[in-house]
Amino acid sequence: MIEAQKRGTVVAVVLAGGLARRMGGGDKCLLPLAGRPLLAHILERLKPQVSALALNANGAVERFAGFGLPVLPDIVAGFPGPLAGVLTGLTWARKAHPQAHWLVSVPGDGPLLPHDLVVRFVEASEAGAELVCAASGGRNHPVIGFWPLSLTEALRQAVVEEEIRKVDRWTARYRLSAVTWPTTPHDPFFNVNSPEDLHTAEGLLKISR
Repeated sequence: MIEAQKRGTVVAVVLAGGLARRMGGGDKCLLPLAGRPLLAHILERLKPQVSALALNANGAVERFAGFGLPVLPDIVAGFPGPLAGVLTGLTWARKAHPQAHWLVSVPGDGPLLPHDLVVRFVEASEAGAELVCAASGGRNHPVIGFWPLSLTEALRQAVVEEEIRKVDRWTARYRLSAVTWPTTPHDPFFNVNSPEDLHTAEGLLKISR
């Protein structure tokens, strides 16, 4: 578990601002999984690891009223992708939590997040990484990232002025550390992209620690 002092410097944003085209549109994070919304499983795992949490989502905020979270619409119009969600989260963090140093971002369709996500991200940053992302199964997960609030303006310029959309294109400018998790007994970064994935995720929850 992350030390309380360090935990106070880390806030998080769940990225749910996409269009979920592969699921027929709507909010993937509100789909039922084992009797609860998918988002509830994400929050259960992430909240104990950070000092504050927000949801990046567009449209009517009322549909998320039951979660008690700040709901942040993209500050860049046109559904420009996850970097805009990260920028939205960083902007919120700087205003609402000026004591924070880092923002964790996770997608709104990954219900199996590891309980040591933040502590391992902090360790990587203390070892000299400027940015950190998760990895498993031989590939990086750029959206599951650890972003310093000090890079907010640099990201704003990249997204708004340079119109950069791919996460990898921006993170390539910095010392990026990819922290790897094992995929047994399951991949902690399994994400739900189809109705079949919901069924799979329900089974994985039973073996997830």
